[in-house]
This record gives sequence, structure tokens and C-alpha cells, in this order.
Amino acid sequence: MKLLSWNIQWGRGMDGRVDLSRILQTIRQLGDFDVICLQEVAVNFSGLPDSKGEDQMAELSAGLPGYTPIYGVATDVPARRGGRSLFGNAIFTRFPVGQVWRHLLPWQAELAVPSMQRMLVEAVITTDIGAVRVMTTHLEYYSQRQREIQIDAIRRLHGEVWAMSQRKFLTEEQGGTFEVFPRPAEAFLCGDLNFPATATERAQILAPFGGDGTPSFQDAWSVLHPATPHTPTVGIHPVDFVDQPECFDFIFITDGLVHHLKAYGIDVATKASDHQPVWVELG
Repeated sequence: MKLLSWNIQWGRGMDGRVDLSRILQTIRQLGDFDVICLQEVAVNFSGLPDSKGEDQMAELSAGLPGYTPIYGVATDVPARRGGRSLFGNAIFTRFPVGQVWRHLLPWQAELAVPSMQRMLVEAVITTDIGAVRVMTTHLEYYSQRQREIQIDAIRRLHGEVWAMSQRKFLTEEQGGTFEVFPRPAEAFLCGDLNFPATATERAQILAPFGGDGTPSFQDAWSVLHPATPHTPTVGIHPVDFVDQPECFDFIFITDGLVHHLKAYGIDVATKASDHQPVWVELG
């Protein structure tokens, strides 16, 4: 299976033009992906620079026939022209989809620091290597404290999933809203995490969970390239939010998936967004 993660900046390229067809073309040129995780996907959000209020989930879904679209909304506010403006993360997959969760991450007040609501979208998919959870998110940019709190929340959710994966099926939960669907412990966690590879937040994600059996996260890049610094994913093409090229975009996998990992790719050439797409192949 192949999974791609990319912050598409609502389709806005380095030329300032919003073009979802260019995003789709870039993805197709990079490979034949089974799972596509995108951050900064907007619907009816004309307040974003150079946006005309496109329904980007509709455009992306139309350009990805055969994929199931899953949208996780972080920001839901009144639109300038009526209706609602939505902004969040999306998963598109060709694999069968089980249960889906949309988790709002903590947003604690910091009166002197800009911030916005963040979220994690999670879906169980049945792949060629078994059932896994795919999670994609976009952590806070301006505040390390906010990122640390959000990572704590993600790790807590992951620990709860391990406990849920051990749960037995109960006779009174055989149907309706109480039906128990599989929620495997093995998972992908990917997205624009807004910290460099040398930051303490990365070590926070990778920290062991203790002795209860919860599978830890491994940095897929470092699994394959243990002695090599991460290739940058922002600032290769000059941007105003980093002083030098850095890796902000990661794919983490749990322990049980490590032996399936075959390849890790980064497209350093595209200028279709202010971030570079990254992907992994497992077999």
C-alpha cells in the first residue's frame, strides 16, 4: 500500500494561484496512492488569500473517482457570503472504510499568541496488510505549548484505542449505535506538525507508552534512514514562516507496521503548495 500526506494550503501554489486541478495532477504524477491525507482543505472560505470560496472537498472528490472522501472540520464559522466556511483535514482512500472519528484537539487560551482550532481525523481502513487506523492532523504553528498539549491528547487517544482493541464483543452490543466495529491498535499518524525534526515535540510523539502494550510510534523516515537528517518539506522554495528549510511534515507508524515499510518519498520539486508532499510504501 502507498500513503501520501500533503498540506495543500487550500490549493494555493507558490505563484499565489489557487488551483485544485494542479494539486490533483501533482498527486497523480507522484504515484498511484491507496490513501491520500491532505491538510488545509477549505469549503466556502473566500476569506482565505486568493480563494474564491471553492468547495474543495467536492473538487478533490470529483478528481479522485474510486476513493472514499472523509472530511474532518477544524474551523466552522459563518461565511462572508452566507452559509458556513469550513477548514480542516481530509482522507481519501480506495480501501474499505470502517468507523471514522473526528477529534477536536485542545485549544487552550494564550492571550498573546495567535492560534486556531485544530483537529485529528481518524479512519479504520482494511488494507492489503490488514486493518489499520489512518490519522491525519495539522498542529498549531505559533505555539510550542499548544503543540505539546495537542500531542498529549493524540497520545491519550492512541492509548485509549489500545484498550478498546482488547475489548470483547458484548451480547447487548450487536446492533444499532452500540454495535462494536474493529478499531485496531496499529496506525499511521501523519500531517503538517509544524515543528522541525530536531524539536522536542518529535521526541514526545516517539516516547514509549509504558508497559500496557500500547504500540509506540516510529518515524518512518528514520526507520529507513537512521543516520540521515530529514529532508526539508518547507522552505525549499522560499516562504515567510521559516528562516531556513525544515521538515515539518511527518509520517509516523506504529511498531507493528515497521517490518512492512519499504520506501519513503518526498517531492522537493513541486510548487503547487508551500509544503512538499511526502509518502510511504508498505508491503
